[in-house]
Amino acid sequence: MNQMKIEPKRAVVIGAGFGGLALAIRLQAGGTQTTLLEKRDKPGGRAYVYEDQGFTFDAGPTVITDPTAIEELFTLCGKKIGDYVEMLPVTPFYRLCWEDGTFFDYANDQDALDRQIHALNPADVAGYQRFLAYSKAVFDEGYLKLGAVPFLSFRDMINAGPKLARLEAWKSVYSMVSRFVKNDHLRQAFSFHSLLVGGNPFATSSIYTLIHALERRWGVWFPRGGTGALVNGLVRLFQDMGGKLELNAPVARIETVGNLASGVRLEDGRWFPADAVASNADVVHTYANLLSNHGRGSSQGDALRKKRWSNSLFVIYFGLNKHHEQLQHHTVCFGARYKDLITEIFKSDKLADDFSLYLHAPCVTDPSLAPPGCGSHYVLAPVPHLGNAPIDWDVEGPRYRDRIFDYLEQRYMPGLRSQLVTSRIFTPNDFRDELNAHVGSAFSLEPILTQSAWFRPHNRDAELPNLYLVGAGTHPGAGVPGVIGSAKATAGLMLEGVNAGAHAGGLR
Repeated sequence: MNQMKIEPKRAVVIGAGFGGLALAIRLQAGGTQTTLLEKRDKPGGRAYVYEDQGFTFDAGPTVITDPTAIEELFTLCGKKIGDYVEMLPVTPFYRLCWEDGTFFDYANDQDALDRQIHALNPADVAGYQRFLAYSKAVFDEGYLKLGAVPFLSFRDMINAGPKLARLEAWKSVYSMVSRFVKNDHLRQAFSFHSLLVGGNPFATSSIYTLIHALERRWGVWFPRGGTGALVNGLVRLFQDMGGKLELNAPVARIETVGNLASGVRLEDGRWFPADAVASNADVVHTYANLLSNHGRGSSQGDALRKKRWSNSLFVIYFGLNKHHEQLQHHTVCFGARYKDLITEIFKSDKLADDFSLYLHAPCVTDPSLAPPGCGSHYVLAPVPHLGNAPIDWDVEGPRYRDRIFDYLEQRYMPGLRSQLVTSRIFTPNDFRDELNAHVGSAFSLEPILTQSAWFRPHNRDAELPNLYLVGAGTHPGAGVPGVIGSAKATAGLMLEGVNAGAHAGGLR
């Protein structure tokens, strides 16, 4: 008797950033034949890699804070992370510097932290302990319990409400930090983390204080070879499991039949039929452009445009013929202003005259990222998104670069200009054009309370049951742990859907 061969279910994931990669791995491991489509010539999304004259530049995320979430992807596939990528500890996590000469080495060493806090304000030693306890409580509820759980109905939000209320989630990160510590430098040191996920510390929900506890729990890590080496490790894992990656594959549209996604059409005309489609692309781009042939696309696109969007970034990648030994791997250079500058970044229609900077010097941890005796770096400044400040970055970009170089040379990196071998800039225009980011936003929707959890675009679309979202625009939000958490939430829904046969099984 002939056995009828059952074809495996097929999924297509749009965008090979961390969110798309993590989702594709989970789907492939779950028995769904998955194709990952990437617009650019390399995977990684915001974690792209530039190479120039022997220098390797990580384009985006460089802080890995929850290695267990990444390790879980390998374990799920029956593999060991160490066979694909080596993770190196970074200590201190960050060096925080102020213009008055104060600096603070933030590390996972309680005695060292206490000594530094005591030197700034003795009373804040006990205050910091109370803040850490609060941060751990938020971490337990907001990350461990809710970080990879989809919020599909308002009931899910209501159920989480009492917990969020007990943690005073309506308060801002800065106000909560200020309750526990009084020194101004320390308030900045323990509140700036929300900027790492596109949040204004004076407006972002205090839930995001969990980042502090997360770093204290697992440390800060960096892959040998750069963040790009981690991306390549995940790609190899996906392909080892039988997944297919298509590069130089910009998507034209998500095709539909009725209220089901039937597959994905590329700009070059190629067609990828699917039982389920997931997008790791920008959420406005996904709905307004890729789904423009369906009424859901235009209505959701219009609604999302009205939301509050996170800031953008101005980034300079530069290689020097000298290694600056005085730098730490991660340095935060606070400017003269904190609250007023942040307010201008999130609300002003102009570019501020001053800036605060994040300086990345990965050769401190891994010298292989530059030629011998040299240094690979990037420096970024948070700037307004294009919707708030329609700056002509073709004109302002080179000027802004020169101002930042002057500042770094004067305060942190003597001789920088004479040591310069190569440099390039990445502006809000590039976030918009290269990454299809709405208004050039670097982190998607701004993570305020009314745009968190159920209030973000859902992991599964409400009207097209086999269309899914993953990445910074959906729950839980931006940052490497966030988008990997979103992949776990989305994969659970997708595998449940395809295995139940509730999707477009007849669309073959």
